Amino acid sequence: MKVLVTGGGGFIGGHLVDRLLRDGLDVRAVDIKPTSAWHQVHPSAENVVGDCSDPAVAHKVADDVADVYNLAADMGGMGFIENNKAECMLSVLTSTNMLVAARDAGAHRFFYSSSACVYNGEKQTDPNVTALAEADAYPADPEDGYGWEKLFSERMARHFREDYGLETRVARYHNVYGPLGTWEGGREKAPAALSRKVAKVALGHTDGIEIWGDGEQTRSFMYIDDCVNGTMAILAGDNVEPVNLGSAELVTINQMVDILEEVAGVSVKRSYNLDAPQGVRGRNSDNRIFREIYGWEPSISLKDGLERTYGWIYDQLTGRA
Repeated sequence: MKVLVTGGGGFIGGHLVDRLLRDGLDVRAVDIKPTSAWHQVHPSAENVVGDCSDPAVAHKVADDVADVYNLAADMGGMGFIENNKAECMLSVLTSTNMLVAARDAGAHRFFYSSSACVYNGEKQTDPNVTALAEADAYPADPEDGYGWEKLFSERMARHFREDYGLETRVARYHNVYGPLGTWEGGREKAPAALSRKVAKVALGHTDGIEIWGDGEQTRSFMYIDDCVNGTMAILAGDNVEPVNLGSAELVTINQMVDILEEVAGVSVKRSYNLDAPQGVRGRNSDNRIFREIYGWEPSISLKDGLERTYGWIYDQLTGRA
């Protein structure tokens, strides 16, 4: 029996496929993009190009699989999310059809990658935010577009478990980053975008960077290795409720730039674009439930993760030159 990873050509999917293969599992990776555009292509996996929002494709790729990791979604950083709400919501077609296909194929377990964007916006108006607990998703007021799709798909996963016996598991990801991710083009998230900007200063291309907002908005950022470990633990575990999967290390965007300056050994001039998309004012992960259930929590520090991410992006820029 195979393990299916939808979105297997994406950033998180590529790292997850790599880990599953190293653990000796038989993996089918599926992505809508041509393999030339995948973040990672693993020759030992069964790599399939297909659109899982199509019911026929969803049923074909779910055939003979034991476990499904459904990571496929149309998403990006805050700039993409705020300017493509309908496109983000269309991911509900993939979420729906993969649940139906997994049920029909008799899959054992189904993992759904949700997001911290499901949380009530009124609880995220202060940079000194109280860490968001799982119950804070209701009453519902998620990120418009992307967050609503994620919250709706969480409920679908719940009802497929209740009505059809499909063992669904849900993680709410908090800002995943790391090497081999999107770092330019408009879909990149803050760690990659800022790493690219600082690397260009280090290479002498410019002496300054633009920061979206005033830089005092706060977030927590989870390194990809912690994300993969947590994802696998959640699918294998007995907890059926959505659970946070994120770092509890809260930083401002300005503090992230401080770290990158130290990593790169440069000082950058900062300009602030107050009209740019910046999302909620503050967001952090409350990991109490995750710690109680799994006995650990994401712990790779932002500095350690940024050192690896910045180094990889720096290499992409120098390799291109």
